[in-house]
Amino acid sequence: MMLTGLILAGGPDARLRGQTSALLPFGDSPLIVRQVWEMKKICQEVIVATPDPTRFLKVLDSNTRIITDYYSGMGPMGGMFAGFSLARYKEVWAIGSEMPFVSAKAALLLRGCKLKGFEAALPLIGGGVYPLHGIYDKSCAQHVQKLLEQGERSASSLLRSIVWKDMPDASFLECGIALDFVNGFHTWEEYESMNKQFNIIPPKGMINEPHMQE
Repeated sequence: MMLTGLILAGGPDARLRGQTSALLPFGDSPLIVRQVWEMKKICQEVIVATPDPTRFLKVLDSNTRIITDYYSGMGPMGGMFAGFSLARYKEVWAIGSEMPFVSAKAALLLRGCKLKGFEAALPLIGGGVYPLHGIYDKSCAQHVQKLLEQGERSASSLLRSIVWKDMPDASFLECGIALDFVNGFHTWEEYESMNKQFNIIPPKGMINEPHMQE
């Protein structure tokens, strides 16, 4: 079954010295290039939802779809609505642009859980549920739209409106998956710290690698 990858890429952030998280360098590439590379291991389509598409045209190849938010200024929820609405495939793997360690292997585990009759499957790490790095049914767009019209901006608010299943730490650890795939940075200090940890160097042509076997 086909899968869409969705990256929620916001604009410049004062907490990051006015920089855009998705375009900050990790190793020898902007973070978003590495995220696309990881997503294309299992996704037949990757979408970047952003309020400023022009900034990404020079960074991403033509095989990556770049879309704008329908609801501007509504944070991740605005991007989720746009991405879910325009996704070509039924399942959508949604991540934030500030997450350096996203994992295709973790996404496949979550997808298997989601396919058991839930609208979403989300990682439960350290006792906390992470709406981003979750696998969603694209039909969740209707729930997101209702919340947006009520002024809700937080992705966690969606969990009160859908039927979802969590996947605990042990399920990932048993498969040899490090739990840092849910980590994200929100300050310059956190960015610098995670950049030092980032030691995955994809091969040249990283965003055109063949899909991981499902």
